[in-house]
Amino acid sequence: MVSKTYSVAFQGVEAQLVEVQCAVSPGLPAFAIVGLPDKAVSEARDRIRAALTALAIALPSRRITVNLSPADLPKEGSHFDLPIALALLAALDIIPDDAAEGAVSLGELSLDARLIPVPGALPAAMTAAAEDRALVCPEGSGAEAAWVGDAQVIGGASLSDVVRHFTGQSPLPQAQPGEVAAPVTHRDLRDVKGQERAKRALEITAAGRHHALFVGTPGSGKSMLAARLPGILPPLSPIEALETSMIHSLSGLLDEGGISRARPFREPHHTASMAAIVGGGRGAKPGEISLAHNGVLFMDEFPEFPRAVLETLRQPIETGEVMVARANAHVTYPCRFMLIAAANLCKCGYLPDPGRACSRAPACGDDYIGRVSGPLMDRFDLRIDVPPVAFRDLDLPASGDSSATVAARVAAARDTQAARFAARPDLRQNADLDGPLLAETATPDAEGQALLSRVADRFGLSARGYHRVLRVARTIADLDGSAQVRQPHVAEALSYRLTTPIAA
Repeated sequence: MVSKTYSVAFQGVEAQLVEVQCAVSPGLPAFAIVGLPDKAVSEARDRIRAALTALAIALPSRRITVNLSPADLPKEGSHFDLPIALALLAALDIIPDDAAEGAVSLGELSLDARLIPVPGALPAAMTAAAEDRALVCPEGSGAEAAWVGDAQVIGGASLSDVVRHFTGQSPLPQAQPGEVAAPVTHRDLRDVKGQERAKRALEITAAGRHHALFVGTPGSGKSMLAARLPGILPPLSPIEALETSMIHSLSGLLDEGGISRARPFREPHHTASMAAIVGGGRGAKPGEISLAHNGVLFMDEFPEFPRAVLETLRQPIETGEVMVARANAHVTYPCRFMLIAAANLCKCGYLPDPGRACSRAPACGDDYIGRVSGPLMDRFDLRIDVPPVAFRDLDLPASGDSSATVAARVAAARDTQAARFAARPDLRQNADLDGPLLAETATPDAEGQALLSRVADRFGLSARGYHRVLRVARTIADLDGSAQVRQPHVAEALSYRLTTPIAA
């Protein structure tokens, strides 16, 4: 007799259903797991044996064969412990066959039969709901999985709890969703002295989800400005929160089942590898650009990142998704992020100061910024000079609007964009504008069009640069409450593209 239950194998953010079959047959005592298991899955037999011993359940002196179907799909992770144990218990007539067959389960077993939380409960619950099955998981993963309201989620603290639930001795209550963590930030834009132009650029960036590059001398406030960007961004919408949490669930980043409404803010170090930034490694896991989905990817010391790593950003910036192609896996992850980069003017950072710059100026600046290719530079919507602030100005009172005031303007502009894109669910912010909708909504008035045409011809703007100027102008008009893009909006958008030392 063959008993079966179900689990999942993760392919990107998708959880593919896996049938866990178990047969107990005559023969020499053995416990075999087949179906392309990795090392963690193969070791499940020892954890299961010890867990059953802790429950005073002895394995029969027979041959136990567990098959994970489809057999050609790689199975990775310790979350197969629980489904294998349930299939075995069903084969031994300890739990009803129909109860095991009607559930999708995942969870790691400790040697004393406790259930240990595992990553991926949220996408597993999505698959269970699609298959009209209940999800059985560790108690610590239940609050996360319960966010999928269409699935019945049962969380147990130990294998004995699950056995008693299936046998009807002590049914487990349905898991409840975890807390929604409210965005909390203690960094205010008013803490930044001076840099009013950079603050304005940061507001435009947040309002339209534009990519921005801040260039300036060391200590001018580039990182300080970027750190205050989360404080002016609106919270994630329910759909965005679920999308982002799916990726964070796979990476084990959800805190006690709670789904955060704060937008991700990822800031990898410039020594990060390509697999860390784009995704890859064992199992083709998501990288920083996917962990920043619907949020911010801040790359400080931008030219110090390896050239190959920087070039891999070009396609994800345009498409909003990345395919991690490896010999044993081809996985697509969403990565609709906002790229904020910071760079010094040159290696020493003091190119504008004749008294402090190195003897190789200005060639040192060209060499340093030249590490960023022209096609990648062309993908930045705004390029902002961040000049040094005189130490005398640091004692002046705080100036400018607070983060709360700026956040209100950003939220209003995003609400305008949401209404504009109501019929296009694939578009969310002005940075996504393209094709006829770009021409329909962002075409400036006659004076603005004339200015844009003259500047595009004079500075040789690429087609991509031309369109990005229109998108930024549209965002500026939204912040201004204007239905029409006018000349001042175009002029300000152009000023953020053409006034830096590295303008293209």
